Amino acid sequence: MSKLVKDYLEIKGHGTLDALIARLMEVRDTLPQTGLVDVKLRGDDVFGRHLCVSFMREQTVEEADCDARYAHAYEESLQREAARLENEPAFCDASNRPSRPLRIAA
Repeated sequence: MSKLVKDYLEIKGHGTLDALIARLMEVRDTLPQTGLVDVKLRGDDVFGRHLCVSFMREQTVEEADCDARYAHAYEESLQREAARLENEPAFCDASNRPSRPLRIAA
């Protein structure tokens, strides 16, 4: 597969610093080598905080099949929306715009 997907991994319930470091090293060893990996602290004081690791991975075969199944419907919806927008009275085609330069008043 050539398409990359952004995936997330949450690390919760780390008690000690050594346990957190060990878990992060374990996660680092299992991540694909496809690009940049971000680590962020997320959450709040009410629901708690956790580390969130985001990374890019290759799309699985199941995900590609699902995308292919709905790609035609997605293209049709984009074409319908474009046609609807073109038929609205507020739409101004680029060919109908005046060719004179705009004056900018300071």
